[in-house]
Amino acid sequence: MSHKFSRRRLLGAGAAAAVAGSAWWLTDRGLLGQGEPGRLLSSQVPAPRPFQTLLPIPAMLTPTRTDETTDYYEITQRPAMLDILPGLPTPAWTYHGSFPGPTIRSRSGRRTVVRHRNELPQPVVVHLHGGHTPADSDGYPADLIMPVAGAAASPRFSPHGHGHGATADGQRDYVYPMRQRAATLWYHDHRHGYTGLAVWQGLAGFHLVHDAEEDALPLPRGERDIPLMITDRSFAADGSFRYPLTDPRLGVPGVTDAYMNGVLGDTILVNGAPWPLLNVDRARYRLRLLNASNTRRYRIELDPQPPGGDALIQIGSDGGLLERPITHDTLEIAPAERFDIVVDFSRYRPGTQVRLVNHLGSGPTAHVMRFDVSGATVHDDTAVPERLSHIIPLDAAAAAVTRTFHFQLRSGDWTINGHPYQPGRPLARPRLGATERWRLISDFHHPVHVHLDPFQVISRNNGAPSRYDHGWKDTVDLRPSEAVEIAVRFTDYTGTFMLHCHNLEHEDMAMMADFTTTPR
Repeated sequence: MSHKFSRRRLLGAGAAAAVAGSAWWLTDRGLLGQGEPGRLLSSQVPAPRPFQTLLPIPAMLTPTRTDETTDYYEITQRPAMLDILPGLPTPAWTYHGSFPGPTIRSRSGRRTVVRHRNELPQPVVVHLHGGHTPADSDGYPADLIMPVAGAAASPRFSPHGHGHGATADGQRDYVYPMRQRAATLWYHDHRHGYTGLAVWQGLAGFHLVHDAEEDALPLPRGERDIPLMITDRSFAADGSFRYPLTDPRLGVPGVTDAYMNGVLGDTILVNGAPWPLLNVDRARYRLRLLNASNTRRYRIELDPQPPGGDALIQIGSDGGLLERPITHDTLEIAPAERFDIVVDFSRYRPGTQVRLVNHLGSGPTAHVMRFDVSGATVHDDTAVPERLSHIIPLDAAAAAVTRTFHFQLRSGDWTINGHPYQPGRPLARPRLGATERWRLISDFHHPVHVHLDPFQVISRNNGAPSRYDHGWKDTVDLRPSEAVEIAVRFTDYTGTFMLHCHNLEHEDMAMMADFTTTPR
């Protein structure tokens, strides 16, 4: 199935968006202007005061049962009312009644099975982002879970097959072997044409993987190991999430013309709370940063900086621990990227109020959250070792194949290699175990996500990778008119997987492609 959109309408909307200063636009002839992707969608209610709500920590999901090899979980996807705005409940689509959904913790090498039951009025798909997962549990966008009996499905919706065989009635078991290292993963909806809407409505949660290598390090843990899901949202006058659908009846996917380049909210949420506050000890904290926004990029920094700077000590990226820590004053985070950092709040004087700011935002979106540093004396036996892990570089020079993928607006469509998405048409057939060199070329900001296995960034515009490209990645931020080379090696599982832009409006409007892994 291929959704065809009239993205020539997008070009007509470009001038208005450029005037708004929130996007730059392209035609087939080239660049018209530059800036951050997306267009701001204003809320119809006043913004809540920042730093009034304590940071929520997502609940940990308990297995329904365990055996010698496997932990079993159950999640019900259902509507719920959320308390985000003061005195104005927000209806949402949720995992188990909360946003973010409950956090799942897995052990490397121990199988995890998650049964998802769909009590929403729409079909859903679940993708474990960053998971090394067999094809039939990867969340291919047409592998639908239809609503349980009694819940109305989308009007004019009809499922399409794709080779996984996969429409399920009411529920599906996702099987995750967890043959991967410790990492900060997340799960979210991945339905073809409706991912942006579903995530905006609340379908996202953390899935953390642990292993013996990470356990042996003296890193912060327990209450000082905190996942932070950063998102932006806009609200309608009744408190509901505001989103610019082309068809509110959901018979036709996509957003209205002006927002085809991405939707930016005017309210920053962290773990579902607007501009929250966290009281911290004068000690080291591990912060697992996830940009779960549809489109918005962040350039974050602590304000004030601690004496001497280097406030953000990066210890991990999408695919787990770095080989050595990297210090930053600022971090740029594109949609779907994760950065595990350690912040030592003992470097601040007691009583200091430390804001996490966003230099790519303006007005309210220039702020993310605040940390209030306690004056109490606490014991802290944690440290950040000079060596965290051992990462074997993939040998790109000996790559079996070099492939090129162009992410571009072409003939009015968001495309990869000139084609809007069509399920069942793979653009590559890599062999398991073979290292390949993939060249990703953009016309625009495109955070590119590759399913199944992480990769290593080997160059940007034939130069060195950026300071944010180190370690194992599964999402890389392509900047305008940029070429990024990655080395990738797929292992264990044959079948059909995805690469796509993780600007969710671009993804929904066909900037996806299949690739099929084949035996050695």
